Amino acid sequence: MATHVLVPVDDSNQSTEALAFACEEYPDARITALHVLDPGDFYAATGIEGGAMANYEELQDHHQERAEAILEAAREQAAEHGVEIETDHVVGGISRSIVDYAADNDVDHIAIGSHGRTGASRILLGSVAEKVARRSPVPVTIVR
Repeated sequence: MATHVLVPVDDSNQSTEALAFACEEYPDARITALHVLDPGDFYAATGIEGGAMANYEELQDHHQERAEAILEAAREQAAEHGVEIETDHVVGGISRSIVDYAADNDVDHIAIGSHGRTGASRILLGSVAEKVARRSPVPVTIVR
C-alpha cells in the first residue's frame, strides 16, 4: 500500500481525474499535489526569441499566481473527497521535475493524468505521463 502519493496537477480534466483517483484509492496515504512551472512558458508568453526578455518578473509572477490557483483548486477538490493534501510547486522541465520530486521526497507512487493521445500524435508530441512512467523510480498509475 502506498504511503506517499504524488499527483502532478495542472488545469486539465486529466489531472483532476488523477487527483480524484488518488483520493479514492489512497485516502489514508499522504498525498502531494505538485504543479510544475515550465520556464519555457515564460519565454513563449513573450513571443520573443533568443535571450531578450521583456517583463520577465511580471510573467514569472503571473505563472506563480496561476500555480497557486491550481493548487488551491486541488486542495478544494481533495476536501470534497474528505482528504487533506499537501501541495507544492517547482520550476523546471515537467517530466524530469516530477520524477526528481518523487525521488527526493520519499514518494512511493505517482498518479498522473493522461491526455490519451495515440498513434502519430503521441509519437510526435510525446507524453509527459509516458516519460514519467519510463523514468520513475516508483510505480506510476496513468489515469484517463
